[in-house]
Amino acid sequence: MDWYPLRLSCPARPLVFGGRAIARTLGKAGLPDWAVGETWEVSDVDGRAAEVLSGPLAGTPLRQLVARWPEELVGDGWSGDRFPLLTKFIDAAGPLPVHVHADDAAARRLEGEPNGKTEAWHVLHAAPGATALCGVRPGVDREALHRALLDQDFDRALRRVPVRPGETFYVPGGTVHSFGPATLVYEIEQTSDVQQHAMRWAMEDGSTLPDEQWRANVEALLDQVRYDARPDPVPGLDIPVDDGVRRIVLCAGPHFALERWRVGGTAPMRHSFRTAQVLSNLGGPVVVRSGSAAEPLGPAQTLLLPAALGAVEIDGPADVLLGHLPDLRRDVLAPLLAAGHGPRAIAALGEGLADAGI
Repeated sequence: MDWYPLRLSCPARPLVFGGRAIARTLGKAGLPDWAVGETWEVSDVDGRAAEVLSGPLAGTPLRQLVARWPEELVGDGWSGDRFPLLTKFIDAAGPLPVHVHADDAAARRLEGEPNGKTEAWHVLHAAPGATALCGVRPGVDREALHRALLDQDFDRALRRVPVRPGETFYVPGGTVHSFGPATLVYEIEQTSDVQQHAMRWAMEDGSTLPDEQWRANVEALLDQVRYDARPDPVPGLDIPVDDGVRRIVLCAGPHFALERWRVGGTAPMRHSFRTAQVLSNLGGPVVVRSGSAAEPLGPAQTLLLPAALGAVEIDGPADVLLGHLPDLRRDVLAPLLAAGHGPRAIAALGEGLADAGI
């Protein structure tokens, strides 16, 4: 297969908390006129799987690529039924519902799914004073959390954390959470749509849920909570690259890593890789070059870079995100230690880094 950067279909979801910031603030073209809660930049979730829009593979579902070329697409030694990363822009013009995504064990036990959903939020814009609910307060047990959820008094049981642009939350499956209003994030996560909500209204349209259904949702949420998960935001860690080129590792764990690259006008961004990369543009238009391929990428647009490409180059000015499947020791730990960062700062980026050899 003669691989090239893949442009995928990217559905927009009209969720009740949405607004117009993905188009107006980020500059994403082609969105509908109605309030958009999320755009699914790369997805292989059942019922919302992407397909290729351009080039020789146009019209091919992402799942078909995974089945036919798992190692060339995702990376040497990889196998699986679905592309393992899901990425989104989320406009929390209003507050998201208080909810939880199961971790892997709970998803298999309670949802009949192969994996749960650990995720991370990179905050792009947030109003002064913006906050997130993220994790259960110390000392709160199941009974106390249950009472707070039934009373819809979330601050009584959940931690409220400041949200600032440029920071990143690594949120393990099982963490009760919400963010918004006036918050715009880029989210990377495991490929899954498992979730349980605590709200009395439906996320899709704000309609009131029947009391019996709402109480059942709360019980299901309680069965999936990790009471020890209390994520705090981190600013990311810099790795020197080249004149005017900044590489910032925002978060990392066994399921994904996320980096932000800022490129001035002197040297280009040159990045080599061994696993699939999800490249999302936060700045003005750029051209993404890989081998003989050159693909334009507009504001808030995304390309999937197959592992077989091996390298990418972008001239500045540029501001892009790269999500990928890391070898934690090779791709995260070693370069951060070489850049002079200490074990404690590195461990704060996510999960599994101590096991990688810190």
